[in-house]
Amino acid sequence: MDRRSFLTAAAAGLLAPRAGTSPRTLRADPFTLGVASGDPSPGGVVLWTRLATDPLGGAGLGGMPSRDVDVSWQLAADERFSEIVTSGTVTARARDAHSVHVEVEGLDPGREYFYRFRAEGRLSPEGRTRTTPAAGVETPLAFAVAACAHFEHGFYTAYRRLAEQEPDLVVFLGDYLYEYAPSGYTALSGKRVRTHTPGKCATLADYRLRHAQYKSDHDLQAAHAAAPWLVAFDDHEVENNWAGPVSSTGAPAFDRRRAAAFRAYYENMPLRRGSLRGAAIQVNRRVSWGSLARFHLLDTRQFRDDQACGDGVRSGCDERLSTGRTLLGDGQWRWLEDGLQGSDTRWNLLGQQIMMTHRDFRAGPGRDVNLDSWDGYAPERTRVLNALSATANPVVLTGDAHMHHLADLKTDFDDPDAPVVARELIATSIASDGDGYRDRTWIAESLAENPHISYMDQRRGYLMARLTGDELSVDFRTLDYVSRRGAPARTSHRTTIPAEAA
Repeated sequence: MDRRSFLTAAAAGLLAPRAGTSPRTLRADPFTLGVASGDPSPGGVVLWTRLATDPLGGAGLGGMPSRDVDVSWQLAADERFSEIVTSGTVTARARDAHSVHVEVEGLDPGREYFYRFRAEGRLSPEGRTRTTPAAGVETPLAFAVAACAHFEHGFYTAYRRLAEQEPDLVVFLGDYLYEYAPSGYTALSGKRVRTHTPGKCATLADYRLRHAQYKSDHDLQAAHAAAPWLVAFDDHEVENNWAGPVSSTGAPAFDRRRAAAFRAYYENMPLRRGSLRGAAIQVNRRVSWGSLARFHLLDTRQFRDDQACGDGVRSGCDERLSTGRTLLGDGQWRWLEDGLQGSDTRWNLLGQQIMMTHRDFRAGPGRDVNLDSWDGYAPERTRVLNALSATANPVVLTGDAHMHHLADLKTDFDDPDAPVVARELIATSIASDGDGYRDRTWIAESLAENPHISYMDQRRGYLMARLTGDELSVDFRTLDYVSRRGAPARTSHRTTIPAEAA
């Protein structure tokens, strides 16, 4: 069996025998949400699954009994599991929605592994993962960047196409799910191809149920089974455009709602156990790929000041220029500054959620900016760009915009001769906003208004990047439709960013 056949069969559960020596006391297959891995290191990786015999079963608990369930796991050097490297047993606790997070250690750096789980005689699908290269080792990296996957707006064919490219790593930059009630957010196409679970997410049960609905998608499961993921949330994992302790809708008891969303997010993601910290969660972290690259993942929601001037796309908002406003918070800013100054890798990749480049949304005189993006926190953006300018080969990876963008980042966007500090690669959405399009007239006007942006595309898709010591090559992958299944993916634009001399 070749690698692609393995990944396809694994995602569909075709390699999982259903016979076992343990008694079957669960009434159905508990591995309906698939498997995942994440946060790799030179010696380890996080393995994840969540047991659910009925993903949309009552109260967000996936149809599982109220008791805890022992789950065994295996990690092998080959896809046939003929060479088991390590194994163990953990307890999937009912209080944690029967989620499992195994932090495997003691592995060899820079190599591929395969993993699976077993619970009460039933075997999970298999997943493929890998450890990062050892410190000081420069190994090429193929990674994908994705974001924004509204379940109602389209099928997840882009996830399937991403999995077929067999990346070493997937970087997911927010809006993994959406909190809206059915038809609470209408796609630009006006079409709804699937329906959300009832109600707008507000309680722990709501968020657990919505995660289970999304995780039930086999194309998403294929993408998780193909490679380890680095995940970070944006706003919709909690609520649209929330800011620190502030609800964008004035929702009552928002602190409890946010804590419930964080808990459900942890339960359903391949994150380390230390990520969940009471009512808070830590997603800003660093992952190095040997001496080649360091990923600095940011949290652009939990510590920010409320959006200026009432939020939205507006003109004439002087508040956004205040030097006292923060998006990162003091602690995260110090963490980022220290990490950039202390980095000794060839490349520094800043993974974050919202558009960092300045974008004027108004054609002609005047200026309209999105106050939820870095344009709403302009002085802190300048501070971040100055820090990036002092590090080796910085590149910013971004989601949120539902459109591909390629942009030059500058400390002064009004000066055409200002030096370029870094390039920003913005991934379009996996499904959000439904079937894409390519309005060449609108794109030409937008590019003319924003000359530091060189490419835009309104279709759905993801980024596929290949990184070496010499260059970063990026394919902007697009699909013509997501309102029905089976769309091919094509490279609509390609750019190469050469490394600066050491």
